[in-house]
Amino acid sequence: MSRDERGFLRWYRVVPMLAILVTLAICLGLDRGPVTLARTFLYPVSYAGQIQGSADRHGVDARLVCAVIKCESDWDPDARSSVGAVGLMQVMPSTAESLAEMGVVDDSVWNPDNLSDPATNIEYGSAYLAYLQDNLSSTDEVVAAYNAGIGTVNQWLSEGGSISDSIDYPETSQYLERVDRAYEGYVRCYPDGITA
Repeated sequence: MSRDERGFLRWYRVVPMLAILVTLAICLGLDRGPVTLARTFLYPVSYAGQIQGSADRHGVDARLVCAVIKCESDWDPDARSSVGAVGLMQVMPSTAESLAEMGVVDDSVWNPDNLSDPATNIEYGSAYLAYLQDNLSSTDEVVAAYNAGIGTVNQWLSEGGSISDSIDYPETSQYLERVDRAYEGYVRCYPDGITA
């Protein structure tokens, strides 16, 4: 066998092995890449420490808090609605005052007049989610009540059926779908929690 033939046989073995290794590397990258891309572009998290702290204090899932923030303000701490909701979680000042008066939030630490501060807003929004969670029986009911109010949700529930079938407001129905979709995305992208 000539030297050229041996060189050809060596490359004949090496090239397929290189192709297999490159294919495996691409597959591993694609397997891990979508989660990284989704985390970066579709399901980002800012203020992770504040969210996790507030969620832990009030017994709510931090990924649900993230889903609400994404759907309420898309992570804009300066967001304001036409009806007066403020900040990341679009908390109404009257809701924050009520939570402080009930002792759900310590207003000596988190002033309800400072809802444009992200940490304060997250604390009141998480506390409100916890309040709703304590008074309703499902996450869908909590999310619907975050948008339409607990009185409205209780009225819908009194008519019987599931909350998704009972919602009378198209805006609340769409909101529930968006938050559910965002929550599923956060659960998929952050299976070990938002601070892991």
